[in-house]
Amino acid sequence: MSKNETLKIARQVLAMEADALGQMSRGLGDEFCQAATLLLAVKGRVIVSGMGKSGHIARKIAATFASTGTPAQYVHPGEASHGDLGMITNADAVLLISNSGETKELADIIAHAGRFGVKIIGITRKRESTLARQSAIVLLLPDAPEACAIGMAPTTSTTCTLALGDALAVSLMKMRGFERENFLSFHPGGKLGAELISVGALMHKGDNLPIVDRRADMGTTLLEMTSKGFGAVAVVENGLLVGAITDGDLRRNMEGLMDKVAGDVATQTPLTIGVDALAGEALALMNAQAVTALFVVGAGGKLEGLLQIHDCLRAGIA
Repeated sequence: MSKNETLKIARQVLAMEADALGQMSRGLGDEFCQAATLLLAVKGRVIVSGMGKSGHIARKIAATFASTGTPAQYVHPGEASHGDLGMITNADAVLLISNSGETKELADIIAHAGRFGVKIIGITRKRESTLARQSAIVLLLPDAPEACAIGMAPTTSTTCTLALGDALAVSLMKMRGFERENFLSFHPGGKLGAELISVGALMHKGDNLPIVDRRADMGTTLLEMTSKGFGAVAVVENGLLVGAITDGDLRRNMEGLMDKVAGDVATQTPLTIGVDALAGEALALMNAQAVTALFVVGAGGKLEGLLQIHDCLRAGIA
């Protein structure tokens, strides 16, 4: 098969799936809002289940819910029939996925939910299916063809189901007021967590911070720079940052250096960043300005700390 033929097939698949997503978006209505409201009110967890390819999508939806503030768990329908039904309580809600709505492996979960009054949200393409009839709320997938060459392999349907799960998760995030700080608490490891660390969490502060008064003599200033080992010193007045001295400032003021005071040598408008800024923002600023450290300020220009580029790199921000 030629390259042009391969690209033609790929574009057809993407076009078919994009068209189905558009159909689903235009078809959203009250039932989606009802489903989001039901999930928001759940006291326990959202139990997500499906069989086969729907099961893989169910796992991802459960993981997205859990990482964005909605407690959730995937339960395999086969394992549910052999004891894992005990994971589903009357404090939970169940989100079941079946394109046909007739997946027999879901029968025991449906029966268990009915026995204990657990609400079911069904995601299916068939309004008259068994799953739809047993669900408190039905979220319909578009009646669109699968994008595979023989029209049978789950492609369009799984893409739509995944997108619908994302739509629910993001809606719930907004409804809960879930912010970046909450996301960080669920993602302390890896690049996502690292990018959401605040400057205040990484900066040097207190006795480790190199500080001199604006009127300090240069002997005192040099001793402070050397002892703290940052290659820079903050120049303050009444607790406010009024300048900074780096090795470059010293070189530019070598003539008569020891006859001057810190305020004479300091750069009056040093680069700074807020204590609540993201460490990723600080790293971007340091890279853009070709510097290796930033002084950290709070309200009114109060000196709070110092952040070095190595602090960001050690935290996994790159």
